Amino acid sequence: MKVVLVTGLSGSGKSVAIRALEDSHFYCVDNLPPSFIPQVINRLSTEGISQIAIAADARTGRDIVDVPQIVGALKTSGTDVRILFLDADDETLVTRYSESRRRHPMSARLGEQATVQECVDAEREALEPLREIASCIDTSALLPNALRRWVLETVEEESAKLTLVFETFGFKKGLPSDADLVFDVRCLSNPYYIKNLRPLTGKDIEVQHHIQSDLRSDELINDIEAYLRKWLPSYLNEQRSYVTVAIGCTGGQHRSVYVAETLARRFTEKQLSEIESVLIRHRTLD
Repeated sequence: MKVVLVTGLSGSGKSVAIRALEDSHFYCVDNLPPSFIPQVINRLSTEGISQIAIAADARTGRDIVDVPQIVGALKTSGTDVRILFLDADDETLVTRYSESRRRHPMSARLGEQATVQECVDAEREALEPLREIASCIDTSALLPNALRRWVLETVEEESAKLTLVFETFGFKKGLPSDADLVFDVRCLSNPYYIKNLRPLTGKDIEVQHHIQSDLRSDELINDIEAYLRKWLPSYLNEQRSYVTVAIGCTGGQHRSVYVAETLARRFTEKQLSEIESVLIRHRTLD
């Protein structure tokens, strides 16, 4: 049985994730108190259901802090459980709630006078222990169709070993909050300033040739690869099954895309024994 626990900040896209999983034939349960998770899983298992998605967050109250222990017990009993944590920057969360004009769920605990920002801060603090053991997706400025694809890619990967994700972004839009490691490749020659290359991306051969003409590019990629090959095994020792490596340039369109695509290809062709699979995400392109 595969169990996906969907959690994260209110307004981060959990409803989109649940709908995506439901469309992929998961039996979905929303806003389930954590103490009922084992009973629900056992009951659905007896009915022959093999894929379950459960949404649980700070709305369920203070027992959300018990989720790590509950998940640990389920894994010990042989259940394939993975936690998917959706996050977004504070500005995005506040804007989404202001536009929806809905009451933030944490206001019931903090009082009606609490601001949205205060609710976001309190919820983030309450969920931090879950975030530390989960596969995280930063949904800031991410379109729903891209989020649905990223969710399905994440939960479809087997978790026996390490899933390595290369994620590109533009520094002018801010750092992605789901990054475990961040590498800055803005030192490389920028195709943006070449008129015929500006509308292209790091996936196009013309852009690739331009970046490769910068003799530092291969050395930079080699250094990043060497660092990852040396230190990624350490993440498994910390019971991690998911590592996101963020590669950033100014706009997230040319240099970071080329570097990430190159690294993903290298790790796919010559994988570490600890790596189960390699994924790639392009925040700007998606």
